[in-house]
Amino acid sequence: MNFLVIDDGATERHLLSSFLHELGHTVEESESTDGAIEKIATGKYAAVFLDIVMPDQDGYKFLRQLRTTPETAKQYVILSSTKKTKLEIEYGMKRGGG
Repeated sequence: MNFLVIDDGATERHLLSSFLHELGHTVEESESTDGAIEKIATGKYAAVFLDIVMPDQDGYKFLRQLRTTPETAKQYVILSSTKKTKLEIEYGMKRGGG
């Protein structure tokens, strides 16, 4: 399977990509959401791993854009974050609708 990892953190991108590679998958990486809608519209990704906190556009805003674009509306997305405080987690769950 082919995955897209969007994360502004080089370490996080590398760790997730390495893990997926070890499982036999192919991975493309991006450090921002710039041009991601166009990439995802090709329909070649089993899932997109999307960081929540990024400087250019947060993951929630990008996900809303993805869902309102007909070519990408049904793309599987896995939101990911290294945030770990109770406040950060509750905020993320609230923003994500969980």
